[in-house]
Amino acid sequence: MIVAPIFLFFLIPLLYVVISGIRIIDQYERGVVLTLGAYSHTLSPGLRIIIPIIQRVIKVDIRITTSEIPQQEVITKDNVPVGINAVIYFQVTKPEDAVLKVQNYTYAITQYAQTALRDVIGGIELDSLLAERQRVADEIKVIVDKEILGWGMDVVSIKIQDIELPADMKRVMALQAQAERERRAAIIRAQGELTASENLNKAMAQLAQSGAISLRTLQTIEAATANPASTIVFALPTEIMEGLKRFTGK
Repeated sequence: MIVAPIFLFFLIPLLYVVISGIRIIDQYERGVVLTLGAYSHTLSPGLRIIIPIIQRVIKVDIRITTSEIPQQEVITKDNVPVGINAVIYFQVTKPEDAVLKVQNYTYAITQYAQTALRDVIGGIELDSLLAERQRVADEIKVIVDKEILGWGMDVVSIKIQDIELPADMKRVMALQAQAERERRAAIIRAQGELTASENLNKAMAQLAQSGAISLRTLQTIEAATANPASTIVFALPTEIMEGLKRFTGK
């Protein structure tokens, strides 16, 4: 009778210790275990048991994380102020380093990417920034990758989202684009007129060679003198008369 209460006295605390020491690590997580404040090991996904009070687990998400770089007012190499925002995609590769070496790795990598963005864009001209946006983003990625090498993280990609230009610069670029469109339209019209003139010259040459130009002239005269009340005087060149002779065989 006395054994049962004693057994329960020890069993209940033991069950509490076991239950409180159970940890479930999801597939996309890793658990960094600190034993008495010192790093001991990293838990893989699944049901895991730790020693309560003595050990604690810090879960780290190892999926690709997206962090937005707020819009920055940056002056390019040719002294044009632009507003730029970007997105950085990164992934934790070594959970223990991300926890032990950086206080807040998401904030830290975002701030460093922001600084690198300002440095890179400050060293290039506006035309290069607009034409080679991906190259600029890749250059920022290289700088950030080099800095966070010991942080247990890897930058997957950096994308520049928007480039906001000053209002006066937008107007200048719009006028420039309009002038370029008008120039191209003028070239197309000139090419069309040149082609038409070449085709007309070929047609006139063929008509003159075959004598059909004389027949076309007669048809024009007939159409113009359809009204008996009208009197029209034509001065025919001798070339037309010779053509008529060849056409009629006289």
